[in-house]
Amino acid sequence: MQDHGVLRPIERAVLRLRDRGLTVSEIAPRFLRSPEHISRVITYSGIPGRQPTPHRPGLRPIERVVLASRAQGVGYQELATRFKRSPEHMRRIEGLAHIRKGRLLLD
Repeated sequence: MQDHGVLRPIERAVLRLRDRGLTVSEIAPRFLRSPEHISRVITYSGIPGRQPTPHRPGLRPIERVVLASRAQGVGYQELATRFKRSPEHMRRIEGLAHIRKGRLLLD
C-alpha cells in the first residue's frame, strides 16, 4: 500500500479503496461521482511533484481582517453580517487571533 499523505482527502480515500481492490465502478457511487470522475482523480493523484502545503506561521486572512476591523471600531454584529457568521463566532476568531499573535511573539 502506498503512502498517500500529500494528497487531498478525497484522493487519499479513493486510492485507499482502489488499494483494497475495489474497481472504479464500485468506488464511484460511494462519492456520488461518475466512474470517469473517479478515474480522473486517480490519474491526477499520480502527477509527480505533489508537495504538501507548507505551514505558514502568522495569522489567517480572516483573523487579520477581524483584528484590523476591530481596531477601527467595527462591532461584532457588523462583522457577523459581513462574514455571514454569528457575533459570538467573530468574537472567538478575534480571541484566537490574539492567542496566535501572542504565540508568534514568543517563538
